[in-house]
Amino acid sequence: MTASEPARRRRRPVQDDGEARPAAKPARRAPSRRAGAAWVLRAAMEQLSELLGRHPDSVSALKPTEEGWEAVVEVVELPRIPDTTSVMASYRVALDEEGELISYERTRRYSRGMIDRPR
Repeated sequence: MTASEPARRRRRPVQDDGEARPAAKPARRAPSRRAGAAWVLRAAMEQLSELLGRHPDSVSALKPTEEGWEAVVEVVELPRIPDTTSVMASYRVALDEEGELISYERTRRYSRGMIDRPR
């Protein structure tokens, strides 16, 4: 070995003692209802984006349910110029307690510049 070569450490061989080792924990952590709202919100947007092929614009509602979570996600369905004429859609998304998407449904289409009017 020359002075410019780094010293290599020898690894000891691993001995199998026949005992079962605990499985590695999954990278994804199930959120608690109190601390997990932001995590679930990101999971809903990511999974809906994958299914629709469009990136969600915003989340207008998120609430816990008996089965997990429910979110309303706004998506640009047809971008236009000017931006206020873009076609938007609202999707109701249901997620289980681990943040996995169970179902989604488009509930409304509208132009971005449309505002809610009192009845």
